[in-house]
Amino acid sequence: MARPTGPSPEIGEFPIDTGTCELEPDPYTPDGWVLRINGVPSSHIDLADPLHLDFEYMRWIASLVDSRWASSDRLRVLHLGGGACSLARRFAASHPQARQVVVELDGRLAELVRGWFDLPRAPLVRIRVGEARAVTESLSEGSRDLVIRDVFAGAVTPPPLTTREFTEAAKRVLADDGVYLVNCGDSPNLAMARREAATIAAAFTSTVIIADPAMLKGRRYGNVIIAGSDAPLGEDPGLTRELLGGGVPAHLWRDARVRTFAAGAQLLTD
Repeated sequence: MARPTGPSPEIGEFPIDTGTCELEPDPYTPDGWVLRINGVPSSHIDLADPLHLDFEYMRWIASLVDSRWASSDRLRVLHLGGGACSLARRFAASHPQARQVVVELDGRLAELVRGWFDLPRAPLVRIRVGEARAVTESLSEGSRDLVIRDVFAGAVTPPPLTTREFTEAAKRVLADDGVYLVNCGDSPNLAMARREAATIAAAFTSTVIIADPAMLKGRRYGNVIIAGSDAPLGEDPGLTRELLGGGVPAHLWRDARVRTFAAGAQLLTD
């Protein structure tokens, strides 16, 4: 794909409302850029190819979304957590009729990202500056097909975005067959992943977990993708094959195994 024209990224460290961000070129991708927020890798952008996702957990999310909405370009997405808007940019390319809102707490970061990268303009991708829970609670019932929570303060998701009450608020804005999907960062003991899985399973009739085998066996810190819906999830056998074939193969746990994994875990509440 040809590299787009327009504003160019700037190498360096920049002050933002919540601290600092740093933008540096990816030495392995000619048009790739890595965004760090307060020293933590947050996003990767390939200016030449919006379909290229460098972070494995984002590939897993995209695979689940593609599997669920393979036959539809129309997709109403709420992204909680902005960063460089990598997933929003990807879905704009894979689902051209998608309408997406990215909620970003840091207004200065949102300005920089808009200036650095070729993000589609509203109504395709709109960045809304605000706190994720407050924005979610303000939205109309049934107004989204997909809600993705990928919010971190350092290495931890803010507790108000993990609770049963917030999960119910996210469910309220979803269509009847909509999907709520979270990126849970956890340690090898998987205590938080179990509590998040239990909390999401209490709100939805169908759940899935996607993560790499080492993470699921409690061998390292990493990302666990947890999704819930009131429509069946993860039934496409092609999704399992695709997840196993990635650079970092991932396992898909369907609802029964997720509920076994979460059994006995205390729900997260306000």
